[in-house]
Amino acid sequence: MAMEDPDRKTEVVLLACGSFNPITNMHLRLFELAKDYFHETGKYKVIKGIISPVGDAYKKKGLISANHRVTMAKLATKNSDWVEVDDWESCQSEWLETLKVLRYHHQKLLSADVTNSLQDAVPITKLGRKRKQEQNRHEPIKKKNQSPVVKSVPQVKLLCGSDMLESFGVPNLWKLEDITEIVEKHGLVCISRAGNNVQKFIYESDILWRHKNNIHLVEEWITNDISSTKIRRALRRGQSIRYLVPDVVRTYIEKNRLYSAESEDRNAGLVLAPLQKHASEPRSSQALNN
Repeated sequence: MAMEDPDRKTEVVLLACGSFNPITNMHLRLFELAKDYFHETGKYKVIKGIISPVGDAYKKKGLISANHRVTMAKLATKNSDWVEVDDWESCQSEWLETLKVLRYHHQKLLSADVTNSLQDAVPITKLGRKRKQEQNRHEPIKKKNQSPVVKSVPQVKLLCGSDMLESFGVPNLWKLEDITEIVEKHGLVCISRAGNNVQKFIYESDILWRHKNNIHLVEEWITNDISSTKIRRALRRGQSIRYLVPDVVRTYIEKNRLYSAESEDRNAGLVLAPLQKHASEPRSSQALNN
């Protein structure tokens, strides 16, 4: 069977935003499931995965310091050759909308692409006149042949679980224009359990339905019900979390005694940053499912 030209595939960067409080084996599995899905389509090539822990200004109940959450995520991905941690979002003093984080990473890729293009162009200026003429004589044909495989900037897609997609329906949690730009310009990869009603949720939303071709639903057949909430509960109760989080993360949590009844009360009574910010903006109070 003839192999497809890898240059023809659309390059994809998977971005996962969230608390990662703490990072679990399930978070890491999301990346593997999404990568398998994209490669099986034959149209995409996943070149990188990025974990972007939310900053402390998010004010979520039980959210421990970003410094610890970033360190744990870095420990968890140390052996991965394609998933990395980016602390730009977590270093911001104010809470940032997910769309801004997507834009930041897209812009970063654009800048890198421009730099690479400039570097690639340097040797041509050093060519001798004769070689330049030779090259120019064949250029039109070369360009014609190359046009289908022109490399574009990788697409940054937001990787999430079904709970994040369904959170689009929570009043004031997301701005409608943000949801629109995320699904229209970037795209979503949603990992959901077999039988989960994510499709129904998309069907019931005009915005999501309009851009459904840019929402990739990946079914998780080997179900994984680990959540950070359950991990923290087990830790508060002095129960084992071995095999639920990477061993290095478990060791780090134990060494630093990270989760307790006290840490779970952190930010108690505070309003979540997006709810506080968007509640005062009249346009964002419209429901997603009109």
